[in-house]
Amino acid sequence: MESYTIGQAARLLGVSVDTARRWADAERFPTHREGTRRMVDGPDLAAFCVEAAQEGTEGEEAAYTSARNAFPGIVTGVKLGTVDAQVEIQAGPHRIVSLLTREAVEELGLEVGARATARVKSTSVFIDRV
Repeated sequence: MESYTIGQAARLLGVSVDTARRWADAERFPTHREGTRRMVDGPDLAAFCVEAAQEGTEGEEAAYTSARNAFPGIVTGVKLGTVDAQVEIQAGPHRIVSLLTREAVEELGLEVGARATARVKSTSVFIDRV
């Protein structure tokens, strides 16, 4: 099982390290110590990512970025079929679901709590300005 430092968790959550520490101190997600480092287990972080995304980010200013079509996040769900698979990634406030082959999921070692980046290519792109 993959574990993350508070700094890595903060990046995956799209918040500052101080915010991630405050959330951990408030027991919004469980942590443990590995030496001097405070760690969170992947499945616990994945569950919190889903919960945090559902709560929304009221009162926070939206991030502006020039990054294109790459959504780094954490795997929050894997459903394996006989030939195909469905993988769900929580990338900050974004939930991304991808259908791919079971073989690809197994080769990549995708499981709940693993870090992954969803890369998107589309022939139709819609843009909203907030």
